[in-house]
Amino acid sequence: MQSTLKPLILALAAVFTIVSAGLATADTIIDNVRGYTLNQEGKLQQFQALAFDDAGKIIGIGKVADLASKLPKAKHVDGGGKTLLPGMIDAHGHVLSLGASQMQLGLRATANLAEAQQAIADYARRFPLNQWIIGGEWNQANWKLGRFPTAQEIDVVIKDRPVWLSRVDGHAGWANSKTLQLAGITETTSDPAGGKIEKDAQGKPTGILVDAAMRLVDKVVPPASNAEQRAALDLALLELAKVGVTSVHDAGVSESADKLFREYADQGKLTTRIYGMVRGTDGFFDKVSQQGPLLTYGRDFYSLRAVKLFADGALGSRGAALMAPYSDAPHTHGLLFKTADEMYAMIEKAASKGYQVNVHAIGDAGNRQILDGFARLPASASASLRHRIEHAQVVAQDDIPRFKQLGILPSMQPTHATSDMNMAEDRVGAERIKGAYAWRSFLKQGSRIACGSDFPIESPNPFWGVHAAVTRQDMAGKPAQGWYANQAMTLEEALRCFTLDAAYAAHQENTLGTLEAGKWADFILIDQDMLNMPAADIYKIKVLQTWVAGKQVYSATK
Repeated sequence: MQSTLKPLILALAAVFTIVSAGLATADTIIDNVRGYTLNQEGKLQQFQALAFDDAGKIIGIGKVADLASKLPKAKHVDGGGKTLLPGMIDAHGHVLSLGASQMQLGLRATANLAEAQQAIADYARRFPLNQWIIGGEWNQANWKLGRFPTAQEIDVVIKDRPVWLSRVDGHAGWANSKTLQLAGITETTSDPAGGKIEKDAQGKPTGILVDAAMRLVDKVVPPASNAEQRAALDLALLELAKVGVTSVHDAGVSESADKLFREYADQGKLTTRIYGMVRGTDGFFDKVSQQGPLLTYGRDFYSLRAVKLFADGALGSRGAALMAPYSDAPHTHGLLFKTADEMYAMIEKAASKGYQVNVHAIGDAGNRQILDGFARLPASASASLRHRIEHAQVVAQDDIPRFKQLGILPSMQPTHATSDMNMAEDRVGAERIKGAYAWRSFLKQGSRIACGSDFPIESPNPFWGVHAAVTRQDMAGKPAQGWYANQAMTLEEALRCFTLDAAYAAHQENTLGTLEAGKWADFILIDQDMLNMPAADIYKIKVLQTWVAGKQVYSATK
């Protein structure tokens, strides 16, 4: 991928130009704004001005005259009458993957298989020096194929170089024959535990690998170089600042990523705060956990106090584990990655060392296995650590109350509902769908939902998430009444799940998530009044400025 780096130099330079534009040496008042924030109790507050000190901590919010009288020497910055909100928090994303996706082949916009094949061929011509063609974001449901694509359908456009393309949900991969050859995948290769090698009627691999089977290819893909990792991080930080994300929970931090995040924190180059989850409980976890959870690092810009585990795969690739067969594929229930005892052993290992445990679970069987595992923990190992289920996507209705009973936080991604509504009910049927993407059911029982996007699977733009949460519609306004609109959030609830409750889900509600005295001055200015506009237009909101710790890290005019 190194041949793709040179065109990025000018774009990356903008990151450092923006960062250096921050304020310097005095108390500052941002005035002439339409300000909104929740307070610690979740009540909506309105204000005209925000004051913060040189350390980047909030002094207070309120009327301009009141703040000016208390801070007569403060520097004033005109907010231009725009709307000011707390910085948005994405409770589930993949930082380096977001940047890497901008350097790789993307198939998200392709409407059919022929367009995808053309995009693969065009990319191969543009980057003739790339030994591997890496990318993804394909979705066979959008292509109306009624099946997965095949290796031969890549071979017809490129067969002399390996091609490896992940599905949009990251839980299946599409390989050409060269890739299968390099990975040693043949008719005699068995499915690994927690994975599936799709084969045709003659037993020949088709080129589709699901979940754990993807590792057979991943282990032969050359690792990203240090330069590529840094370029990916720079691109991701720029993108997050542009969309107003001031903090992100990174759902799967490797040893090399941890080293890079600490380095950027040390150098003051992180423009978005990162709450890290160690990926798994082997290898790197054994090493890093000897020091215990990293509660905070670099002025709260980085922490590593959670662990990310996986119960199952994804709904679109039918890897999500269901208790009954798929409604549209009665031959399969999906895949549980571990036995109940194996999963509990990992949960207990992480929790016993003081780490929050955040487990990917999409199907109802996956969610039940994890709830059962959390139920086995001593009560003292659950309440204080705020364990989470990431996605909580299809949950048996009887299991929803267990989240509240066990103190487990649902970490959910609103745009998954509007992206999946073209196939979700086909997968699970009319009865199970009642417990799917069930935000209202969780909120009604008092669960605090941490909202995110799961970027780069979805866009990191939090206003797309707020729009989906409130309307249950796509950007074309479909379906007209909203998809299972009885599960929609109110606008204040959606704001809360992307701010205060996302901060709570990271043990950071005392420093982030609202604009209150003593907290970090992380805030954004946007071009429309989100609290007083048609819900259908929320996704159109543009971020004008992003500020982190009292420093401007992005301006739409620069």
